Amino acid sequence: MDQSLKRNYQITWNNVFVHILLWGVIFILPYFFSNEVQIFNWRPFLRSLPDMLGIMLVFYVNYFVLIEKLLFKGRTKAFIIYNLLLIIGVSLLMYFTPIWINELIPELSIFRRRRRGGISGMHIVRNSTTLFLITGLSVAFKMTVRWFEIDNERKELAKAKSEAELQNLKNQINPHFLLNTLNNIYALIEFDPPKARQAVMDLSKLLRHLLYDNNQKFVQLKQEADFMRNYIDLMRIRLSDNVKLTSEFSYSESRNIKIPPLIFISLLENAFKHGISGDKQSFIDISLKEHPDGKVEFECKNSYFPKNEKDKSGSGIGLDLVKRRLEILCPGSYSWKTNIENDVYSTVLIIDSKKLVDDTKLLDSR
Repeated sequence: MDQSLKRNYQITWNNVFVHILLWGVIFILPYFFSNEVQIFNWRPFLRSLPDMLGIMLVFYVNYFVLIEKLLFKGRTKAFIIYNLLLIIGVSLLMYFTPIWINELIPELSIFRRRRRGGISGMHIVRNSTTLFLITGLSVAFKMTVRWFEIDNERKELAKAKSEAELQNLKNQINPHFLLNTLNNIYALIEFDPPKARQAVMDLSKLLRHLLYDNNQKFVQLKQEADFMRNYIDLMRIRLSDNVKLTSEFSYSESRNIKIPPLIFISLLENAFKHGISGDKQSFIDISLKEHPDGKVEFECKNSYFPKNEKDKSGSGIGLDLVKRRLEILCPGSYSWKTNIENDVYSTVLIIDSKKLVDDTKLLDSR
């Protein structure tokens, strides 16, 4: 069942349950003030029935008609006038109904005898006061239900907006990644065609991941690790001898750990962009570890050779996209630290996959 339909279904049944509980309590109340010894007796029930029906009439005329048609549309004066007429009419009906029943079915003798021609002001005031309170209760119920509906719509809109923004971020990451990769292959074609051909094969593996595995909100850690290995192998082809590249992957293939796809690739791109030099000794150390508590830790250290302003390769948007995707997919479930010290750039991104899954289930159940 669709999540929005499931939530609406749940809200509807919650409302039904609250209404049943409300009227159950109201119908039972007269027994607390009755002198009858029996747990249930038809006489006090029938005696209170006209009042209960009058109360329900005022409640639901307001709940289904007057509040929706008048109060919520800003016609407060008309809402008050119609309620005054409704309350006066129902109060009189509640007063005269026992008289009419006594006259029509005298053998019942369940109502106190009242003179037909006279009207007891005390009864009218009591009934009117009760109905005014019931009107306020109806408004409170309707306002509460309306608030939940608006809040549910707001959550649906926020979720749709986040999903659209997330898809837009993915669409930006793919061209950004391909641009950097194609630039590297272009450089290889000129001085090492065999390596360029191998790079094209490695790129095809990466594209397979982008096309088929990247459509989900979360992917298995093993899939993302394989993607990272292929990317590192692709980058390794064009590295010169003065660059030392190390990578370490430590995770359990049997555990179903899931993380957002392509969340580490921009960090790798950043390392290869700023961490290598054509004529100086440089290094890149990459580590991906899965901890027993479900946390996935990515750490990358590299020598730091910042590009000048003339170098526009990649446009510098990768890290901004990573941050925004983390805020959308992993709110409160990650920590990310970067540091530059002694010409060494380091970044550590830790994702709590266990908490991430819990948060996702919570979000889907709302």
